[in-house]
Amino acid sequence: MNTGKVTLVGAGPGDPDLLTIKAAKAIASADLLLVDDLVSEAVVAFASGTARIVHVGKRGGCKSTPQAFILKMMVAAARNGEHVVRLKGGDPFIFGRGGEELEHLQQAGILVTVVNGITAGLAAATAIGVPLTHRAHAHGVLFVTGHGQTGAPGTDWAALATAAHRGRLTMVIYMGVRNAPELQDALLQGLPAATPLAIVQDASLPTQRHIVTMLGQMAWAVTAHAISSPAIMVVGEVSRAATLAQDYASPDSRKAAR
Repeated sequence: MNTGKVTLVGAGPGDPDLLTIKAAKAIASADLLLVDDLVSEAVVAFASGTARIVHVGKRGGCKSTPQAFILKMMVAAARNGEHVVRLKGGDPFIFGRGGEELEHLQQAGILVTVVNGITAGLAAATAIGVPLTHRAHAHGVLFVTGHGQTGAPGTDWAALATAAHRGRLTMVIYMGVRNAPELQDALLQGLPAATPLAIVQDASLPTQRHIVTMLGQMAWAVTAHAISSPAIMVVGEVSRAATLAQDYASPDSRKAAR
């Protein structure tokens, strides 16, 4: 009888202390660990000394292992009786291709389970003291990717921004810093330029840093502070609660205000 299986595991934002107990147990029991680029080595260290560890990349905008090849590896190893752990940054079902992998594995007749992880959008906000929802400021939250699938219809940012403004919703944007100027222009079609936002790079890691600015200054702030991926944008009134705020506006806008 084929006893192989696959577990899609959310590794969280990077800090190993934020792993769930279930995730740590799954990693420790793996025969084969397929590790995404954003998973920290401190998390991979939970693997047993006999596990085969294969780093498969998968960072937006960077060279990575083709998804089709990853799927082939998972199916082949599981059919060989191995416990395969597909280790993903954040949560497998939030911009982690977990849904695609689940469907493929089920169609191949492979036993597959999913272990949730703390998604970077939540971890980033919490790390700087920002609640994504707040009775007085935000009645809901939108999780959106700033890096869509090549060839797929683009995101209607203007419609999302309008909905966020009218519905008092927080917007959490993943993988958006590379397109900051375009995102800024699109979001300004539905949100005021003075809308506060926070950008957190390397959430939960020792290298974490963040800025707080306004939507109308977002592109300037990303360039001025050399913010790079991986980074999360938190757009909305709740961002005013961010601790250690830096440069809320550009020098030109502060001069104009005086």
